[in-house]
Amino acid sequence: MRVIAGSHRGRRLSGPEGTALRPTSDKVRQALFSILGTQVSGGRFLDLYAGSGAVGIEALSRGASAVTFVESDSKAVQLLQNNLRSCQLLDRALVRVGQASVFLERKDWWSGPYDVLFADPPYRDLDELEVLIHAWRPGLLSERAIVIIEQDSRTELPASIDHAALVRRYVYGDTTLNLYAVSNPETTAS
Repeated sequence: MRVIAGSHRGRRLSGPEGTALRPTSDKVRQALFSILGTQVSGGRFLDLYAGSGAVGIEALSRGASAVTFVESDSKAVQLLQNNLRSCQLLDRALVRVGQASVFLERKDWWSGPYDVLFADPPYRDLDELEVLIHAWRPGLLSERAIVIIEQDSRTELPASIDHAALVRRYVYGDTTLNLYAVSNPETTAS
């Protein structure tokens, strides 16, 4: 696993051992950041279910002003912190240890509003998908926010989730990136 572009291009990242974590592949990360384009540079990025941190670290490498990483698995958190340390990115990173549902309820844990919310919950975990479908809280997202949910290609997500509408599905083999755009900006204001 490596950083694909930006200030840390080519930097190797440590990956998980075993099969407990499923890092976003280089190919899908490349596609993700092509989709996001200029949305990342200078923006605030939220990486839910962060795992090794590869997606959020890529965002930092591409100019995100700050990334909040949310992960509940203690081994993944250790891997994430090691990757941030080796890339010397701790100054623009905030790591929150806990479930995504807990993070979304705790405004005091936020560093938003976020311009990009990226979520990669365990494939086919319907409880975690339900959390994301009802994730919006006032102040969580900026008026120009984009939400991307990575999921198994066989999983159909709804056409809208709370205050965002599905714009497009991008399919890469067994992985789908579901792109949502905020459709009711006043609900994201503080």
